[in-house]
Formats: sequence, structure tokens, C-alpha cells
Amino acid sequence: MAQKILGSQNIDIIVDSRERGNHVHSHLSDIEDLNIIEKQLKVGDYICSERVAVERKTVTDFLQSIIDQRIFNQLCDLSESFANPVLLIEGNPENMFMERNIHPNTIRGVLSTIAIDYKVPIIWTRNPRETAHQLFWMARREQVKNNKELAIRCSKRGTLPHEEQEFLIAGLPFVNNVLCRRLLKEFGTPKKVFSASMEKLMKVEGIGKDRSKKIWDILNSEYSEPTEGP
Repeated sequence: MAQKILGSQNIDIIVDSRERGNHVHSHLSDIEDLNIIEKQLKVGDYICSERVAVERKTVTDFLQSIIDQRIFNQLCDLSESFANPVLLIEGNPENMFMERNIHPNTIRGVLSTIAIDYKVPIIWTRNPRETAHQLFWMARREQVKNNKELAIRCSKRGTLPHEEQEFLIAGLPFVNNVLCRRLLKEFGTPKKVFSASMEKLMKVEGIGKDRSKKIWDILNSEYSEPTEGP
């Protein structure tokens, strides 16, 4: 049964499609008012807003990423693509320092580097259920309190034609990957999306009056260069 989170509103989280089989996905599905959008992500495992993306590691995954040195490349890519990257480590922290193949001081050094040099906050959760709820509340804070859009767009754009087209349309306000594809299917090309009338945009499922007006206003407003500060 879906679990009702008191005071929640409809929240979206983009989940890497390769995470579908894990227990976190199952617990996310149990949260009422949470819309899961699956997409094969180039960086990160979960996107909570246009600026917040999460790299999830179990304790075992994290230790292995230290051994093969993937962790720094992954966090570097995440930091280049999102303003507020987050590393979420799932499991018992005590187990991390019982690993015989890695000296505890090496682990402490890596954690310090991530937090201080990379400036990536580290969140600990005990299990997949706690991870799912942590992801929900991060997304809720961004989308409700901070009024940040959910976006698939990041600096790591694809190279295939359809990926370039999706990247272009995903730059429109309040357009996630689902709406992005609906717009492209409806109009055929990005050019036709950009030149569509507000009335035609409204007819696309999920766009509605408010989104169509916002999109139309952005596309048809004169550019005003921001004034530089002193």
C-alpha cells in the first residue's frame, strides 16, 4: 500500500533506469504523491531538481569505488553537471571500517577529500527504505519550498540526434523528460515546438494552460541582458 506523507504535494524524481531492480525503487513506488520518471542517466542515480542530483552507494559499492578509483571521477562529473551534487551512502558506517583490504585512514582521507575538496555533502542512510524517504524529502524541499524545476537537462548532453533534440526541448520551463518527448512526438521537430501557438501547446497532455503560457512567454519575450553588479 502506498504510504501517505503528510503535507506532501505531487513530487517528481528522475531515477536512472538501471536502478529499477533495487529495493530503493520499490520503496519509492510505495510513497503516495511521488511520480517516478525513469531515464538512463549519464551522471548520478537520482535527480531531485534542476540543481540537485544524487550518487547512491552502498557501503560495499563505496569501498569498491575507492579501490578502483571511480568515486572521484563520478563525483567530478556530477559536480560539473549539477550545482548541488550529493553523495548518499547506504548501510552501517561501522562496517566500512571493518574492511581488511582498505586501511581505515584511507577511508577517512577519501571522505575528507569528498567533503572538503570536492565540496560534496555526504548523507548516510541505514537501509533502502530510509534512502527512498531521504530522496523524497530532498526532492520535496527543492520542488515545493525552493520552487526548483525538475529537469533532465545537464551539461553532459548526448550526441545522437534524438538526444540533442530532447536536450534542447528540456531547456523549456517546467518541461521534464516525459513532457519533452510528448512535445516532440506531437510537433515532430524542435523548430515546430518553438513556433507552436499557446493554444496548440495546451493540447499536449500534461502541458496545460499555465505551462503553455510560461513556455510561450519565454520563447516570445525580448532578451534583456542582465545588469552587471558594481
